[in-house]
Amino acid sequence: MKRSHSSQSHPSTRHRWRRDTVELSAVFAAVAVADLVANVVVHGHDGPVLLLVSALALVATAVWHSWWTHRHTHAPPGTITSASHAASHAASDVSGAGDVEARPAAPTAATPPEEVALWRVRVTVADAPGSLAALCRGLADIPVNIVSMQAHPLAEETVDEFVVRASPALPPQELSRALVAAGGTEVWLERADAHDLVDIPTRVLTMATRTAHDAAELPLALRQLFGRCRIRSLPAERIDEDELNGAVMRLRDPAGGVIELTRVQPPFTPTEFARARALVELDAQLGPRVPEDRATLRLSGERTAHTMREIAVRRAEPADRVAAAAMHERCSSRTLRQRYHGPVGDADRYLGHLLDPRHGQTLAVESEDGAIVALAHLLWDEDAAEIAVLVEDAWQRHGIGGALVQRLTELARSAGVAEVYAVTTAANTGMISTLRRLGVPLDYQVEEGTLVITAHLSPVPVEAAAR
Repeated sequence: MKRSHSSQSHPSTRHRWRRDTVELSAVFAAVAVADLVANVVVHGHDGPVLLLVSALALVATAVWHSWWTHRHTHAPPGTITSASHAASHAASDVSGAGDVEARPAAPTAATPPEEVALWRVRVTVADAPGSLAALCRGLADIPVNIVSMQAHPLAEETVDEFVVRASPALPPQELSRALVAAGGTEVWLERADAHDLVDIPTRVLTMATRTAHDAAELPLALRQLFGRCRIRSLPAERIDEDELNGAVMRLRDPAGGVIELTRVQPPFTPTEFARARALVELDAQLGPRVPEDRATLRLSGERTAHTMREIAVRRAEPADRVAAAAMHERCSSRTLRQRYHGPVGDADRYLGHLLDPRHGQTLAVESEDGAIVALAHLLWDEDAAEIAVLVEDAWQRHGIGGALVQRLTELARSAGVAEVYAVTTAANTGMISTLRRLGVPLDYQVEEGTLVITAHLSPVPVEAAAR
């Protein structure tokens, strides 16, 4: 209850008389003590001694007080006197009772950063004011930190996509429930990694630059843009216009035919459809192109242990089809059968597909006279890539196959592919030993008389993948 001004300024009459009585008594007591001391000093036999003892007592008291004050002023950090401890509690009570905001204490030691989990989240909301704000409030209440966000407008709804940072202990069910409680529907989420932290415009520009440099980057760019999806090239089909039907996207291939992308969850949005069309249109405007990438391969196999020859390795292109067919003619039936797993006469039919840069990357090894003596293929296949190597009989056991597999593995790793596999037979000991020398985990699986060896690659850092 608020007091009046008069009650604060003037004490009651009874309290005033008590104070005056005490003060008058103190004055009389002081006069009596002074008179007693004067009589003792003047008329007593020990008056000078009493004065000297009193002076020494005062000096000793002053010295002790100085020592005590100095000691407690330089107390070790973290120790406080009971008076200061009480004062700090009083100060905290005042700051808590008033309107002054208390600042948090600064940490006394550096603590390691807390581990976090990254999630990619998609949720559909009504296209109405406040729907996005409700989702943000719902995520903040869990709590979850929004790292990036993009919107995919639909006819009457909007698909909002987030990359969020949460505690590793947060179950995905709680994250989904929070979004539904905030008004979201059709919630989809999956674990993300550091690559998802790159914003979409930067990622698209990087993909466009790589596609402009190399036609083989188009399917890889589409896969990196849309995550886990199936990409098929259908040369025999034709469509008049690009098509989007939920989980399936069909685009006209600049090289002829159709590029078909399939992703069940989450389904493609019109925004993603427009991005895919823009990348394919860029590829069509630039036409077929293969970068000038020529290197030297030093031979060190069994047959060249004493000569150490060097030959050239470069990217192959559709114009190499005649030279590749000529190499087929010089290969034995056994070598062609191990490579193509079918009739030897059908080997030439695969060259058009293998040399098309849109289906992957092919390396060609040239001898001194310019003839192609080996081909190595890295073919995109959803989240993995297939490795296939063909070395002419006269050039086998020179270390060419092992060097090519190593180069293809590095190409796959730099493209963000987590697995590469080779389809061969148990009799192809050369390919089996080559994959073992990669030094990565291998899986072996027999399918219809063929041996499929899968190599699990370690990812490259985000900085290296962005180059």
